[in-house]
Amino acid sequence: MSKLKYTSVLAILLASAVALASEDMVEMERPSLHTSNKVVVTSVVEAINHETREVTLKGADGELVTFTASEEARNLGQVEVGDIVTAEYMQSITIDVMPNDGTEPGVGEVSAMGRTDEGEMPGVVAIESQVMTAVLHEINLETNSFKLREANGRINEYAARDPENLKRVVVGDLVIITFTEAVAISVEERAPE
Repeated sequence: MSKLKYTSVLAILLASAVALASEDMVEMERPSLHTSNKVVVTSVVEAINHETREVTLKGADGELVTFTASEEARNLGQVEVGDIVTAEYMQSITIDVMPNDGTEPGVGEVSAMGRTDEGEMPGVVAIESQVMTAVLHEINLETNSFKLREANGRINEYAARDPENLKRVVVGDLVIITFTEAVAISVEERAPE
């Protein structure tokens, strides 16, 4: 995911999750947010050329899509016309605010991928997570806004969508944003006729 797209998503979601609390509150429930979206698409193999690796799929709406499968697409030889291809795409974001133990802002990511074994029907699962931490730098109750010091050292201002959340955090709190994307593609043999 591009850094620009990630930053835009982050700005929108942070504005709805971060808040302020009075400094004399020792233990309070910090704000958090979790949202996810999942899309599942099922298609039928309409045509396949094993030599050129060209595959044509027909979606539920009847639309045809043709593409060339990469060499990394293992077990393409197992696929026949009529087989069912299911693709699942999931995207989630979680924002947690917690007391800071001295952690500095940072960014990291992790990804993983797995494929079916040789000789099985094709299938792949891939996941990528990006984690960003920021420090709550300033809170302004009058304007319902807050500022975060991010990993690049910049301090950016955001509007709080829920001003009540501004009563549940303190300057110095750590904001942890986790953005995850995952895709799973599987092929099942067509049902016997």
